[in-house]
Amino acid sequence: MSAGAGAGEGAAWDGEYDLVIVGSGGGGMAAALTAHDAGLKPLIIEKGKKFGGSTALSGGGIWIPNNPTLKARGHDDSRESIRRYLDLLTQGRVPAARLDAYVDNGPAAMELICRSKWMKFFWTKGYADYHPELEGGRPLGRSIEAKPFDTRKLGEDEQYQRPNNMKGPLGLWVTAKDYHDLAMAKRTWAGRRASLVAAWRVSSNMVRRRHMATGGRALVARLRMALKDAGIPLWLKTAMTELVTDGDGRVIGIVAQTRDGKTLRIRGTKGVLLATGGFDHNQDMRDRYLPKGGQEDFAMGARENTGDGIRLGEGLGAAIDLMDDAWWMPAVRHPLGAVIPLVSERAIPRQVIVNAEGRRFTNEAAPYVNFVHDQLEGGHVPAFFVMDAKARARYPFAQILPGAPIPKAFYDKGIAFKADSLKELAEKIGVPADALEETVRTFNGYARDGKDPDFGRGDSAYDHYYGDPNLKNPNLDPLETAPYHAFRLEVGDLGTKGGLVSDEHARVLREDGSVIEGLYVTGNSSASVMGNEYAGPGATIGPSIVFGYIAARHAAGLGAAGGDKASGRA
Repeated sequence: MSAGAGAGEGAAWDGEYDLVIVGSGGGGMAAALTAHDAGLKPLIIEKGKKFGGSTALSGGGIWIPNNPTLKARGHDDSRESIRRYLDLLTQGRVPAARLDAYVDNGPAAMELICRSKWMKFFWTKGYADYHPELEGGRPLGRSIEAKPFDTRKLGEDEQYQRPNNMKGPLGLWVTAKDYHDLAMAKRTWAGRRASLVAAWRVSSNMVRRRHMATGGRALVARLRMALKDAGIPLWLKTAMTELVTDGDGRVIGIVAQTRDGKTLRIRGTKGVLLATGGFDHNQDMRDRYLPKGGQEDFAMGARENTGDGIRLGEGLGAAIDLMDDAWWMPAVRHPLGAVIPLVSERAIPRQVIVNAEGRRFTNEAAPYVNFVHDQLEGGHVPAFFVMDAKARARYPFAQILPGAPIPKAFYDKGIAFKADSLKELAEKIGVPADALEETVRTFNGYARDGKDPDFGRGDSAYDHYYGDPNLKNPNLDPLETAPYHAFRLEVGDLGTKGGLVSDEHARVLREDGSVIEGLYVTGNSSASVMGNEYAGPGATIGPSIVFGYIAARHAAGLGAAGGDKASGRA
């Protein structure tokens, strides 16, 4: 793989487009729709045999304040509150011009893609911003999600859509809101109603033979339908191997390799957009850049995310940043090798997470990136999730239903442990028994008081979302019912966070701040506009869409959407 500097002059092209987009996730698809709307001729190429990238594997949330779905529900923020929240969140780590571009162009980006009849969304009301206690944060949240979609409408393209694990047994489909309620099926009337709805969906699907998708799959399917209506080509099994430049160093196209070994030279008259994801599954890059404890590959992004765009950009002298960080996610390893993210589980009562010394080290219910930041900074690897019998009976854990037996393979692989006493459990997981017993005893006192003075678990509205509303503090209840269970936690991630440095127009920059003309970047190929933080559910997909939109408009010679006008504040 090489940058191909100067390789474009005098050589023949196998195809010519205005904007060549590398990667078929949400950002790449949004960019293609924007380019088409601007009168350009775009092409999307995808390395994998399925389209959708990591977006298809995700929960599909989109964090873009003041988008049309929110405004239709009367959720219209002031620009000042949004920027204040992002300033406090990023702490000067991100250039103000990039934050301005994100806030000011986000609503217009969503307005554009929502012109398609397929693009329909709903507000995930109550799923708080990840730091709602900060000025400008919103306890009711700003995230939206694509409405469920019957993928049969994709026709022959249905077979090429990347699958994920959001589909339940017998065709059961659940949105993020559904899951929130279902997780409390043993505890609330809303949960019981959700269970009845789930049963109805299973029976309905058996009769109607629908192929319902939710979350990231629904988002990607809807975007694919919009692309089809626009006549935008998407080539699968086509991997970029070079960036082609002219004599002045401007990127004018790519070299790509098809699965059957054919080499193609594809010209991009207006430029190339890298939407190739991070370096999730490149072990050499993980070892080089990520911190100790986070280097092992427990990543949940697309398998094709091996840092291709980042490496080729570097070959042209591009600057990189945030390479030591990721969209971290505590996880449990499935015995068959899959990685199971722990989002709701860390908020449930009657559990603690301890390190190898048997001590708590952070707020278990904190946003997942913050949880792992604390874990890595303190060297708390491995860590163990400890719960009592009532927690196991009441709440789902790692895709195991409440009260269902933990499969034997979890025990055989050293992932799960069970004992009749905390002392015996401590021996099985290899932590000091007296420390674990003291930790649980102290925590139980906090739980009875409804306040965690050590780490503030349950103080944030975000913590409460997946907690048990029957309790004084939804996240606190004593561990006191045997048998006790423990699971070994892994340092997983949803993708890496570092990548190519870019400006407010999504143009890739060199170390000296100069622009690599003709080269754009979005998504996890770029250094995140969130810095080391995470604004709320969908703060990966949101920026990917917005900077894909910005890149396409800049390539078309159009200006930014504009500050107050775009934000809905005339």
